[in-house]
Amino acid sequence: MFKRLLSNMSWKQSVALVTAGFALTLPLMHLLIFRDGYNLGFYWALDLCFVPVQVLVVTLIVENVLGERERAAKFHKLNMVIGAFFSEVGGEAIRRINEFCGDLGEVRARFAVDMHWGREQYQEALAFARGNSCTLDHDETRLEELKHFLLEKRHFVLGLLQNPNLLEHDSFTDLLWALCHLTEELAARPGLTGLPQTDVEHLKGDMRRAFNLLVVEWLAYMEHLKRSYPYIYSLQVRQNPFKQDPNVVVQG
Repeated sequence: MFKRLLSNMSWKQSVALVTAGFALTLPLMHLLIFRDGYNLGFYWALDLCFVPVQVLVVTLIVENVLGERERAAKFHKLNMVIGAFFSEVGGEAIRRINEFCGDLGEVRARFAVDMHWGREQYQEALAFARGNSCTLDHDETRLEELKHFLLEKRHFVLGLLQNPNLLEHDSFTDLLWALCHLTEELAARPGLTGLPQTDVEHLKGDMRRAFNLLVVEWLAYMEHLKRSYPYIYSLQVRQNPFKQDPNVVVQG
């Protein structure tokens, strides 16, 4: 009966039951052996007085430390996922959409990340990216190339959306949804030539939304690499998708 009861319990319930059993059995054994009910009651009452303090220590300090460690571990895993995204899809998507920008020179200058960028430069770039409403030119050839690229990467992006670690990163999830939506919009049209101007403007709006979210997440990821992984940061700086002719070869 007792074994069946334990088998139906979770491990936490089993530990709680065993601990409660010890808490009742040991004082009784003490009382039977030493027959000193006064001192037993005194120290038991004294322990009860400090229970609120123990609860406070466990909930506010120990639990907070464990929570911070868990959040740090999740943040590390999440940035690994984000790094894989920009290596596989994000960097090239930025480069391809960036080519539609009418004010390409200013955009490249604003996001010319280098090894010397600090907190101030990243904050300025993030502010520009969040408020950026760059003018996008209509280029049917490039639009067709963008469509094929996004269709090739569709399964990769959809796979990332199934990652449970992304549930706590709303902005990156929004970016993936924006890319999925842009992919679906482009794929839903049998051809991208001869579209009416209203439809062209609609597609530009979808591209602009995806582009802004891409740049914001890319800047946040680059700042994280600068702080935590300078050797990876060096490579990403050389592969900056805003450069006209990126070159990974380290120049003397």
